[in-house]
Parts: sequence; structure tokens; C-alpha cells
Amino acid sequence: MGELGLIKQLIIPVWGHNIVLNLNVIGMTWIVIVFLIVFGIFSRWKKGIIPKPMQVMGELFVAQFYSLTEDAMDKEMAKTYGPLVCALFMFLLISNWLGIIPMLDEPTKDLNTPLSLGLMGFVIAHYAGIKSKGFKAYAKEYFQPIFFMAPLNIIGEISKIVSISFRLFGNIMGGSIIILVVSYLTYSLVLPPFLNVFFSLFVGTIQAFVFTMLTVVYISVQVK
Repeated sequence: MGELGLIKQLIIPVWGHNIVLNLNVIGMTWIVIVFLIVFGIFSRWKKGIIPKPMQVMGELFVAQFYSLTEDAMDKEMAKTYGPLVCALFMFLLISNWLGIIPMLDEPTKDLNTPLSLGLMGFVIAHYAGIKSKGFKAYAKEYFQPIFFMAPLNIIGEISKIVSISFRLFGNIMGGSIIILVVSYLTYSLVLPPFLNVFFSLFVGTIQAFVFTMLTVVYISVQVK
């Protein structure tokens, strides 16, 4: 568990403005991506009728989240959005578990990661809604039940991004702060490692599942 205030930045000047990149988050994110690519390769490696452990794990993830997506939408929609849902959960799960490994941090501890994923879900959900209903029927829903409710309906949709992003960020960052404080109080003896495992494994898994299911629900609401 690294220091919360220690941030390695890359500042890129572009047309008189600075683009600031958090190198810690970028590095941790690429570690997660590489892990998932390797996991995918080994899950498909020499597939057989009698599956190997990695194949079983891969098929379990895919089957479970296809089923959940199908329950929320329908079989045809599950074929379209099932891969997204499965990949989103696995990315968040490994990201939240990464803090267990010494010297590594969770990418979701930085607000940019959950916020970007929340924006991604928001854009996909509304694109799916327009594609499914047509723009006229989609826009008409914002004026329900009365036309002057449109601003509140728009704010309600935007607030979903804030809600889903800050929930994940708050839980992961809150866990890191608790572990850091307890570590200083107990000189990093017995309790902090158990807290680290608890927040990373238990809380991290729950938050990954909640974020993924809320994204599924947002898409489902828009397409129906």
C-alpha cells in the first residue's frame, strides 16, 4: 500500500495548456490489462471437452455474466452487451484486488478510472436507447410525465454518472485511508494486512459487482 499523497505525474504541454497524466494509475491499469490478456490467452489455450482449471474459470465468468445480462435485457441484447459486462467486471475485480500485492495500488483509487468507466456506461446506455427506440421516442421520455420535468429528468440521468463513479471511488479510497491510518497507529503489525485483504477481496469484489450490475441496469432501462 503506497503513500496516498505520492503521485508521479507526466505533464504534456499542448497549445498553451498542460495535460497532466498520473503515471501510477496508468501503470497499474496496464498491469491489469496485461493480466486479463494473459488470462484470456490461457483460458483458450488447448481447449478440450475435459476443461482445464483456467478454461473452467473463463467459462464460468462468461456464462454467469451472459446469464445476468440476459435476465436484465433479452437473449439478443445479451449477445451484444454480454462481452462488455463480463470484461467490465473482470477489469474492476482485478483492479480492486491489485492492492493486495505489495508496491501495487488499485487504479480505481483514482477518481479518473471509475469516472471514465461511468461515462463509458452512460454513453453506451444512451446510444443503445436511441438505437432501440429511435431519437424521437428517446427524447420524448425526458418530457414525462409533464414537459417542464425535462430539466429534472436530464439532471437525474447525469447524476447516475456521479452516483456510480463516486460509490466505487469512495469505497476503494476509503479502504486505503483506513488501512494507512491503522498502519501508522499500529506500526504496520498484525491488523493492517488483514484489513488490506478484507477491503481488497471482500469490499473490492462487491463494489466491482455493484458497478457492473448498475451499468447493466442503466442499459436495460434505456433499451426497454
